[in-house]
Amino acid sequence: MYLANMMHALVIEALSELYGAAFTDKDFQINQTKPEFEGDYTVVLFSLLKKTSQSPQVLGEALGNKLVAENASFFSSFNIIKGFLNLTISNTYWVNLLATNYNDPCFGKQPLNGKRVMVEYSSPNTNKPLHLGHLRNNFLGWSVSEILKANGYEVLKSSIVNDRGIHICKSMIAWQKFGNGETPESSGKKGDHLVGDFYVMFEDELKKQATELLEKENAGEISHYSIEQQEQLIMLQQQRNKFLEEDDSKSKERITKIDAELMETRRGATDIMLEVKSMLLDWEAGKPDVIELWTMMNGWVYDGMNTTYYNIGSDFDKTYYESNTYLLGKDIVQDGLDKNTFYRKPDSSVWIDLTAEGLDEKLVLRKDGTSVYITQDIGLAKQKYDEYKIDQSIYVIGDEQNYHMKVLKLICQRIGLKYADDIHHLSYGMVELPSGKMKSREGTVVDADDIIEEMEKEAREKTEALGKVKDFSAEELQQLYHTIGLGALKFFLLRVDPKKRMVFNPEESIDFHGFTGPFIQYNYARIRSILRKNEIGDDAEKKNIYLALDFLPLEKELITSLEKYPVIIKQACEELNPSAIAVYIFNIAKTFSSFFAEHSISNAETPEKKQLRLHLSMMTANVIKSGMGLLGIQVPERM
Repeated sequence: MYLANMMHALVIEALSELYGAAFTDKDFQINQTKPEFEGDYTVVLFSLLKKTSQSPQVLGEALGNKLVAENASFFSSFNIIKGFLNLTISNTYWVNLLATNYNDPCFGKQPLNGKRVMVEYSSPNTNKPLHLGHLRNNFLGWSVSEILKANGYEVLKSSIVNDRGIHICKSMIAWQKFGNGETPESSGKKGDHLVGDFYVMFEDELKKQATELLEKENAGEISHYSIEQQEQLIMLQQQRNKFLEEDDSKSKERITKIDAELMETRRGATDIMLEVKSMLLDWEAGKPDVIELWTMMNGWVYDGMNTTYYNIGSDFDKTYYESNTYLLGKDIVQDGLDKNTFYRKPDSSVWIDLTAEGLDEKLVLRKDGTSVYITQDIGLAKQKYDEYKIDQSIYVIGDEQNYHMKVLKLICQRIGLKYADDIHHLSYGMVELPSGKMKSREGTVVDADDIIEEMEKEAREKTEALGKVKDFSAEELQQLYHTIGLGALKFFLLRVDPKKRMVFNPEESIDFHGFTGPFIQYNYARIRSILRKNEIGDDAEKKNIYLALDFLPLEKELITSLEKYPVIIKQACEELNPSAIAVYIFNIAKTFSSFFAEHSISNAETPEKKQLRLHLSMMTANVIKSGMGLLGIQVPERM
């Protein structure tokens, strides 16, 4: 049991004995004492006055005296200031904490609790390489998995690869038209980059053909559209003309939406888009030459993505493929039809009505009987449970899918699947650049490999400017630049609450003096250097050494901060929020930096003080390494 929990338990016990009533930790607050007052922790008394029928001063005196008298090894003194009971934690507590945990690399982590969780993240498409948004997703999913493990959960990391559908057919058609047999080997490109290039080529050609259709349309030629498309164009143009006459802000917004619908109709009528749709039908029919091309190009992408995953330290225990799972939910839907959970429309499509839950009607099977994304997700959710009997299923998916995930959970609940209540969407905000949003169609996405290379370059330039790596070999330097660059990238993307959108700035992320990963890595390397140069005394002597010493303010601040680490790990788990770890570890590094600047370690005032500070330094290094490890960030022994 850690300090905050112990204090609540001791206060509850004392209050119950003093006033003969039952109390809980909801009856009062315990906060850190403000710096201007004497003490470590403060019990806020005001919420207890009615229940105890005492004045703040009388209550504070009675509670303070009892706590100190009966827990001398825990509390050393108290004072009362205007309804606040300030308690000072005894030196004995801090001594025991440091002596017991200074060299424990597992400090703060919990034993297995018997619960199993699956965390799904990454979930890429096979028509393009991983990009900056995927990096936030991977870093978040991987870190949450490790935080859950640190809290005693058995964790399965999974990914669903979106390897079928219209998007991959676009790259396949473009390769057939413009590729001239090009391969990763012949081009010297990673396979995922090569396929992504063809996706952009397809979109360029599609845009060109859609513009040509618009020119014909403006000339009054619409015979190249299907009857259904002609009717759609006429209807949309009529709506557009109507809104043009109204000329207000809402009308302008509606015109923008109509223009987008008109463009999608034109795109759907282009020759190249018709070829894509035909290829998709051939794929679903299992046409051999299409399957062969699909297998080859997906293989290129997998090889490229696996290289990126290795470079960023991301891994999975289970990988699902959409091409294997897209039919999974059909049996569940049929069962739901039999039980009237779903209903069939006159055109034979199948729907579920979620209007009672504040949503709308949702399609689960098309009129031709083929599945849609939500159908697949229902089936895959069941498969996950059937395979692993998980207690919770966490989906790390961007906030643009909030609606989809609400629908998935509601449908699973409505049809009575036993895992439904345990589906959790870890929603996160998109990553933007200072220049704005990234767009795959326009080729403006920041490639993950490119950003990692850029971060390593920034790390090299910043490190060389400090001039402290002259004794490193070339191989050691390359590893150091990768460790610093990738650490800076991960920390920058994880230090922000997942719910918030963020703007990524590479130069800001690698500052050695700011709220960054390199600042923490530098302080860790500094501690390791100190520990290499100084010998730590015999373990049996530690408590006696400490008991004879008083903790100076910065020493006290450091040990009290380190004591909170288990609570921070628990908080990060409950919130599924790695930023709680990131902020905490940064503050630990900042506190140590102030401590190191104020107090000498190697040339401490006495040998006893030296040992105390060495033990504080070792515990700090262990907590930094542990916390950064939960973020997926390595800490170098030298910098």
